[in-house]
Amino acid sequence: MDKVRIGSAGLGRLGLQHAVNIAGRIQNAGLTALCDVDGVKLKEAADRLGVSRRFTRFEDMASSPEIDAVVLASPSALHTGQIAAALAAGKHVFSEKPLGVTVAECKEAEKAVEARPDLVFMLGFMRRFDESYRYAHAKVSAGEIGKPVLFRSYSQDPEKFIAGAIAFAPHSGGQFLDMAVHDIDLARWFTGSEPETVYAIGGCYAHPEFAASKDGDNVSCLMKFKNDCMVFLFAGRTAPHGYNVETEIIGTKGIVRIASVPQKNLVEVLDSHGVRRECSENFLERFDSAYVNEVQEFVDCIIQGKKPEVTVYDGTRVSEIAYTCKAAFESGELIVM
Repeated sequence: MDKVRIGSAGLGRLGLQHAVNIAGRIQNAGLTALCDVDGVKLKEAADRLGVSRRFTRFEDMASSPEIDAVVLASPSALHTGQIAAALAAGKHVFSEKPLGVTVAECKEAEKAVEARPDLVFMLGFMRRFDESYRYAHAKVSAGEIGKPVLFRSYSQDPEKFIAGAIAFAPHSGGQFLDMAVHDIDLARWFTGSEPETVYAIGGCYAHPEFAASKDGDNVSCLMKFKNDCMVFLFAGRTAPHGYNVETEIIGTKGIVRIASVPQKNLVEVLDSHGVRRECSENFLERFDSAYVNEVQEFVDCIIQGKKPEVTVYDGTRVSEIAYTCKAAFESGELIVM
């Protein structure tokens, strides 16, 4: 196969970005079809990107003989069913997280993937494809900081986007599943280990609306991994300065930090407010190249007949850990995994 014909489902913020990337930034791939239940949104995106094959039903797109693969950026609750439908139709599948909104759904996705070993399935943990995270991971893997002692990772969304977060809260699965899954995935990736105990705390410090979903606007957890590494994760919705993702790994011989200052670029602004660096506005801006890199890896795997590093089992495991964090948060008790 010289060129992978892709149908992309979901045209929200990330879905539209994936479509734009596939149309013009992914080598050996072409955007052949688009799917969204919103006909107006579908027409606008398809007209803009010059896509003639347009679908409002995912099953119709998945069964089309004119595509080889699908990219799923649809609502989380649809992922498991769409993964199974696409694989059954003989299509390679790239799906955004989460794999499913329950662990049981994740297990169903595993079965669908296992039934088609001839096809490529990949889950979108994009931070593994960010240049800075990959560079840091290579150093940790090479033993340059010694044995990892502490893994610390923060994910914070800007306060100005809080209305959307509140509206999504009843369907999000909570902060640990919606936001901290990326940090959980990084912790497993960097340490090469799994959690042994989990303790979580947090609350509704600025927005009591999250309490109705048994969630908080800022939450954290402390885990002990089986290799004795301490893991601390924080997820917040009220950052005043912008989109902020930062990670630190402390080892016995050194420390690596990724994005300890969430700067937009290398520019410094000198004005009446002093000297400052502007912050990234959102996840699309911060991880722009990572979203390209992960889909490029998906396409390369299809063409080269290989399997991606990120598997369906990573999706299940991260969901299991996230729900354990949520249970610890709700109970206030230490949970042994």
